[in-house]
Amino acid sequence: MTATLQTTNIQNAASSTTNLALDTSGNVTVGSSLTAANNITATSGTVVMASSFLRNKIINGAMVIDQRNAGASFTATNNSYMVDRYVYYATQASKFTAGQNLNSVTPPAGYSNYLGFQVSSSYSVSSTDYFICEQPIEGYNVFDLAWGTANAKTVTLSFQVYSSLTGTFGGSLQNSAQNRSYPFTYTISSANTWTSINITITGDTIGTWVTNNGVGIRVNFSLGAGSSASGTAGSWAGANYWSATGATSVVGTSSATFYITGVQLEVGSVATPFERRQYGQELALSQRYYCKTFSIGTVPADNTTTTGALRGTARIANSSGQIEPAANWKFPVTMRTAPTITLYSSGTGSTTGQWNNDGSTSYSANARSQFISDNNADINNAGVVLTQGVPWQIQAAATAEL
Repeated sequence: MTATLQTTNIQNAASSTTNLALDTSGNVTVGSSLTAANNITATSGTVVMASSFLRNKIINGAMVIDQRNAGASFTATNNSYMVDRYVYYATQASKFTAGQNLNSVTPPAGYSNYLGFQVSSSYSVSSTDYFICEQPIEGYNVFDLAWGTANAKTVTLSFQVYSSLTGTFGGSLQNSAQNRSYPFTYTISSANTWTSINITITGDTIGTWVTNNGVGIRVNFSLGAGSSASGTAGSWAGANYWSATGATSVVGTSSATFYITGVQLEVGSVATPFERRQYGQELALSQRYYCKTFSIGTVPADNTTTTGALRGTARIANSSGQIEPAANWKFPVTMRTAPTITLYSSGTGSTTGQWNNDGSTSYSANARSQFISDNNADINNAGVVLTQGVPWQIQAAATAEL
């Protein structure tokens, strides 16, 4: 038997407020809030999900973590990281100044940070040129998208953007091998105004998409790309496209600015409000790819500070009585893979990257890292006669970026 319930409003018997209102077009209006399976609640236009969802595939989407530069601006160089998890790629050098909160514009409501770029030397792109801000997402974090299969899921990319230029801008999503690309466009209609952007992308049903600790998806924002590095927007292509054909070239205008924050990539065809994570959570997610012994607000460099330094007491290293300082560095989180470690001296006047004797100018000559895993590393010295029984100090940074 088939039956149809015909009504206009649905209301709890003990309430004077309508719970559901049905109109003639088939629309349903919820009186206060809608809760589904105790995990999703929609109230006054805001969707709240249980914390276990972790729906945003992007790490540091609000640009709050900046371990390498501590908020300082710098000349962007090819294959260099800016704020955590965002890497810059360029075919030409010295075209942009970049940094967290560059030029100190007011962030959009609800945000305190953004990643900024300003053209320091304008340039007309050739066919093969590109200038890109990218976040590579680890394959483990996009396994559920099932890209490369018939069950590929649709995703939505959303972000806040601000530029001194107006027009159609571009970017792309790519696989690890960069032989599958989805160029996209978005419009900035008002200069020097934060604009909310939502882009829905149908999942790729072919191609190879990494689902281990390699690059799963590359999310690219273009600051300029030539014709050979750009493709038709709105569809998947078997090519290496950094951007969309005809997109605005930020690098082509002297002193032009481009700022971005609130980046989110999530499953589904609807952009939900930006997922807020606690600072400690965002920092831990970032430290899987980069960490340091320095304080969070200190830029890693030689002869900077002893605060946070690894401390090791000199020990006898071999039967000849040679002495070496040693310390085990336990990383704050499990890193993506065994990292590359850079050593920094901690004391004024010390030799670059060497142990320092308790802040004085006495130093060793053969500091090294050994037995490196994704959890820890042994920082020691290659058999040099040193003073026993005194503390030796050294700073370090570890990178396991994609």
